[in-house]
Amino acid sequence: MNKDDDKEGLAMFSKLIDGIKPITQNKRHFRMPLKTKQEIELKEQQLHANSYFSDTYQPLLPVQGPMRWLEEGVESLELKRLRRGDYQPDLLLDLHGYRQSEAKLELAALIQACVKQQSLCCCIMHGYGSGILKQQVPMWLVQHPMVKAFHQAPKEWGGDAALLVLIDIGEQPHRR
Repeated sequence: MNKDDDKEGLAMFSKLIDGIKPITQNKRHFRMPLKTKQEIELKEQQLHANSYFSDTYQPLLPVQGPMRWLEEGVESLELKRLRRGDYQPDLLLDLHGYRQSEAKLELAALIQACVKQQSLCCCIMHGYGSGILKQQVPMWLVQHPMVKAFHQAPKEWGGDAALLVLIDIGEQPHRR
């Protein structure tokens, strides 16, 4: 190719596009809508719940007798105090009518609320019978690092249908 061919091609090109008008930009920038604070918090809760609670994990829990568990390194006296009802739960969670996915989120939110409000003990009501939540809630609690112990609640807090949970709130003085 020589310079004459280039000039000839350029002239042909300009002749072809002579009547064409350029598209005008209307200055609109398309952005994703900003997320609200509630949406962000909900997403964080879902991430926390999914990272702590696995449905496939099967801890060694008692089959007969009251449902109970004690984290390694925690005094067995704490479990006895839970059984006797020495700890008064500051927060209550009623899981009646919840699906598993919703119950996981509520459970994670309850534990976060306990830590935030410095509540040492909480009560989780899962219901009577041999339902899914009654089986799953103890398995989820065992997996959470902030749970020190849990025991079937005394009659005044729900008996067979509830668990009293002892939460590790840090080095603050414990209250009953």
